[in-house]
Amino acid sequence: MSRATAAPPEVTRFLREHPPFNALAPEAVARVANELEVEFHRAGTTIFSQGTGPVEHLRVVRSGAVEIIHDGRLLDLLGEGELFGHASMLSGLPAGFEARAAEDTLCYRLAADAAQELLAAPAGLRYVARSLIEPWSEATASADYETAHEPAEQPVGGLIRAPAVVCEPDTAIREAARRMTSMSASSLVVVLGDKSLGILTDRDLRSRVIADGLSGGDPVSAAMSHPAYTVSPERLGGEVLLEMLDRGLRHFPVVSATGEVLGVVEDIDLIAAQTRSPFFLRQRIARAQSVEELIAASTELRPAIIALHQARLAAINIMAVYSVVVDALTRRLLELAVADAGELGISFAWLALGSQARREAVPSSDVDSAIAWFGDGDELTIRPALHRLAVKVVEGLTRCGLHEDAHGASASDILFVRSVDSWQHAARSWISDPTQEQALILASVLVDSRPVWGVHTGTPVSDTFRLTGGKEQLLRMLARFALSHRPPTGFLRTLVVEHTGEHRGRLDLKHGGIIPIVDLARWAGMAAGVAGGSTLERLRAAGEAGTLPGSDAHTLRDAFELFSSLRLEHQVGQIRAGREPDDHVDPRQLSNLTRTHLRGAFRAVASIQKRVAAELQVGLR
Repeated sequence: MSRATAAPPEVTRFLREHPPFNALAPEAVARVANELEVEFHRAGTTIFSQGTGPVEHLRVVRSGAVEIIHDGRLLDLLGEGELFGHASMLSGLPAGFEARAAEDTLCYRLAADAAQELLAAPAGLRYVARSLIEPWSEATASADYETAHEPAEQPVGGLIRAPAVVCEPDTAIREAARRMTSMSASSLVVVLGDKSLGILTDRDLRSRVIADGLSGGDPVSAAMSHPAYTVSPERLGGEVLLEMLDRGLRHFPVVSATGEVLGVVEDIDLIAAQTRSPFFLRQRIARAQSVEELIAASTELRPAIIALHQARLAAINIMAVYSVVVDALTRRLLELAVADAGELGISFAWLALGSQARREAVPSSDVDSAIAWFGDGDELTIRPALHRLAVKVVEGLTRCGLHEDAHGASASDILFVRSVDSWQHAARSWISDPTQEQALILASVLVDSRPVWGVHTGTPVSDTFRLTGGKEQLLRMLARFALSHRPPTGFLRTLVVEHTGEHRGRLDLKHGGIIPIVDLARWAGMAAGVAGGSTLERLRAAGEAGTLPGSDAHTLRDAFELFSSLRLEHQVGQIRAGREPDDHVDPRQLSNLTRTHLRGAFRAVASIQKRVAAELQVGLR
C-alpha cells in the first residue's frame, strides 16, 4: 500500500477521464489525486466482505476487474474507472455485497472524509444516483427485447415488490418477527394512533432486541424507529436513493396521498436494479463443467449487449466488457481442454490478437488467437499437442457463436503455435527487414497480442516490438501500412459507399472508419514506445510523446468513439431483428445530423493521414 504525496500526472489524467471526477474542476481533481492510496489485489482476493464495515474507503478500479457478489451470486463485474464501496461508506451501513478481485487488480482508494467531500458535490451526487441505479435490469435484456425504463426515472411506487407487512404498536416483537419471516420481508411498518408510522427492520431486531436484551414478548414499539421517514409513490427512484444515502436509512415506507401504506422501498430495490444484469456471465462460465454448458451460457451474450446498449453505456465500455466475457469463455474452454488432454508438461500462454487483444471486439468480430509456449521442450512433440488443444478450443468458441479469423490468424493454424523464443525471433526479423512477405501484416497482428491464459504478467511477444532497437524502418513501413486504408470521403454532401455486391449502397464502418484509426494509433503508439494497449491508450501516448500532434490525437480519439458508437448501434439493431451483425451501414437510415458528423469525422481522419504522409514522405496508397 502506498500513498501518493504528489500524484503523478498519469493519475490525475486517469481521474479526469472517468466520472464523477471528469465533472470536477482541475484543482479539485488534483486534490483528490494527492489523497489517493494505491493497493494491489491478486486474482481471487476478497477486497471487502458482505456484511462487514461500513466500508471506510471509496475505491476506483485502475486496472483489472472486480466482481460484486451478493449472497454467493455474481451481480456485477467492474472494470477500469468504475467506483465501488460508496453506498456503504456514505450510509455508514455494513457492505451489502462482497468485492473480489476477478483478476490481478490495481485500485486507487480514497479515505471516507475525502470521498464524502467529493460525493457531496453536485457532480458526485449526480454520479451516485446514476451509477447505482441507471445501468441495467433483467427486463432490459428479456428475450423480446422490450425497453425497460431506468429505475432512476421510475416512480418508487412502481418499484415496490410486495405489500408492506403492517402491525399495531402493541404487537409482540416475537409476532412481528414471525410476520416478517413468513412474508420474506426485511422490515415491518407500525401504524401509530396519531396516524404517524414507525418501522422495525432486521437491523433493529439485531441491534435493539438481541443486543439490548429485549424479550420476544415486549411490544414492537420498544424496538421500532419512530417516526419513519416516508415517501410518496410519485417520487423518482434517483431522488429517493439520495434521500436514503443522506439520511443513512435503508427502508422508506411508500404512502399514498390518503395515508395508505402501499409498501416499503428498500435500498436494494434501487441499488440492485443495476446489478441484476444478465451480462456478467463470468460466474456461470467459471462453473461450467462442459462445452455444452458454455454454449448455453453464451446464448445470453448478445441479449446482454442489447441491455448494455439500452442502458446507454458508452460503446467503448460495451466493447471492453464484451471482450472480458470472450476472454472468460476462452479461459474456461482452455481449462476444460487441458483437463481432457491430461498433463502436457509445458507452460504456455494463449494470446488474444486483434480487436480482442485491444478489448475493442464487437459481436461481428472474429476471434484472432495464437499460442506461445515457454521453455526448451521437444518442439516435434509440443507443437502438435498444443495445436490439437487449440483446434479444440477454437471449435468450442465457434459453437459458442464466436467466429474464427477468416484470414487464418488463429491458433487453430499451426503457424500460430510457436515457442516464445520463436515468436520473438520472428518479431526481431520483421523489425530488421519489414519488406519480407507479410511481415507488416504479421507484425501488426502480433503487436496487438495480449495473454488471456497461462501467464499473468507481461506481454512477452508484443513487448519485443517495444524493447528492440532499430525500429526506424519498421515504423516507416507501418506508417505506410497505416495509410493504406482510406476513409470514404466524397465530394460535397456524399459519402463513398459500395457500388456492387451484397452490400451495395452501404458504408463499411470498419474498413472506412475503425481500421484507419487503429492502424494510425498502432504506428504512432509504437513510435512513442508503446506496443500494446487499446487504440485510445495508444493515441493518448502518441499525443503526449509528440509522435502525433495533440490536436490530431484528440481528433482521432473522438472519431474512433463516433465510429464505434455507430457501429455498435447498427449491430444491436441487426441482432434485435434476428440478423447476423456486420459493419455495413445504410447512410440513408442515418439522421442528417449524424451524417454530418460522420462526414466530418471521415474528412478529419483523411486530413491527418495526409499530414502524416507529407511529414514522413511515405505517400498515400
